[in-house]
Amino acid sequence: MELEDHAEELASDLGVDKEEVKSDLQNLVEYSVPIDEAKGSLRRKYGDGSGGGGAPESKDIADISPEDSSVTVTGVVLTAGKRSIRYQGDDHVIVEGRLADDTGVVDYTAWEDFGLSPGDTITAGNASVREWDGEPELNLGESTSLSFEDGSLEVPYEIGGDADLADLRTGDRAVDVEVAVVECERRTIDGRDGETEILSGVFGDESGRLPFTNWEPAPEIEEGNAVRIENAYVQEFRGVPEVNVSEFSTVTELGREVDVGADTTTMDVAEAVRTGGIYDVEVVGNVIAVRDGSGLIQRCPECYRVIQKGQCRTHGDVDGIDDLRVKAIVDDGTGALTAVLDDELTEDVYGGTLEDALEQAREAMDQEVVADRIRERIVGREYRVRGHLSVDEYGANLDAETFAESDDDPERRAREFLESIDTGDEGESEEVKA
Repeated sequence: MELEDHAEELASDLGVDKEEVKSDLQNLVEYSVPIDEAKGSLRRKYGDGSGGGGAPESKDIADISPEDSSVTVTGVVLTAGKRSIRYQGDDHVIVEGRLADDTGVVDYTAWEDFGLSPGDTITAGNASVREWDGEPELNLGESTSLSFEDGSLEVPYEIGGDADLADLRTGDRAVDVEVAVVECERRTIDGRDGETEILSGVFGDESGRLPFTNWEPAPEIEEGNAVRIENAYVQEFRGVPEVNVSEFSTVTELGREVDVGADTTTMDVAEAVRTGGIYDVEVVGNVIAVRDGSGLIQRCPECYRVIQKGQCRTHGDVDGIDDLRVKAIVDDGTGALTAVLDDELTEDVYGGTLEDALEQAREAMDQEVVADRIRERIVGREYRVRGHLSVDEYGANLDAETFAESDDDPERRAREFLESIDTGDEGESEEVKA
């Protein structure tokens, strides 16, 4: 069923104007709300046929629920950042950020230019509520009555979007960062309006590193420079947060250096997986297996994906390009993940080049001998693996930048572990005595 048909059905059921319903429905679908959820939200908004849902209830932010259709709320604008999205075939500028009172914080999107600025205390009447990633979000549109309050509401939250890279999460908006440009390259991509030139690379600060994309190349963003970026937003790219710098971002060159943390964050596997994806992390664990699809593989010459029996899922029959890869299962006792090694790291653990692997496979008339040799060399050993972790429905994958056998003393670690158990037992005994 087309959007037009959904809107006509809803308008008929609810007894309201079709064009108004269609506009609201397109608004929700544009923001990736499933069509059934969007229709349910509009049924709540319009009173399920009563011609309206009555005056929206005034609520504290902590009490707002995705089940609410609309609310009236008073709060302080913590952040406000502009962004352009493609809406109904046209570019539309929205303002988005966070709103707080003394009970909590909620994300908002303003579809009208209300002139919001950080620090403003506002009352938004008839602000519609939608669910985003399991949490409520306010939509401020043409049906919202918005007023600026004279007094300032005291809230236990910092006004402004200043953040360290390590604290950024997918979905953050209107953030401000001060970073060093660690890596930067200019690329041409096939954008929504045809070929587009962008900058991409890696930002760094004392807390860590994150990839970035600059959609309107700023001259200040150059490898080696230190910059302050205001009004950036964060999206997921290949399973990790990515800083996005848009045409509405302000980029200022800093007159000082920004130190980039030399050491990555070391986590146990379970902790790393719980992040849902992290750009630069190190884990230490034993390789317990090498998965199928390791060793000598073939890739599609068009998209570079791994192919099976000369077949690419996208491009069909192709002449594959030979390559090397390892998918090693690393387990540290708290959990397991798959460490994916590129051709260079695979050559290191294999102990030879791609040409050596091809020669070995020809002699044995079996390309699996390459993977078998890798298994013999790494399974059962402990490794430090550093790279970029993505977590999805298929599991946790760590794209390795380094893969080195651990030099930790296993005897010392075993002794420390036993000592920690003994200490725990003693503590438990004292509690029992008490």
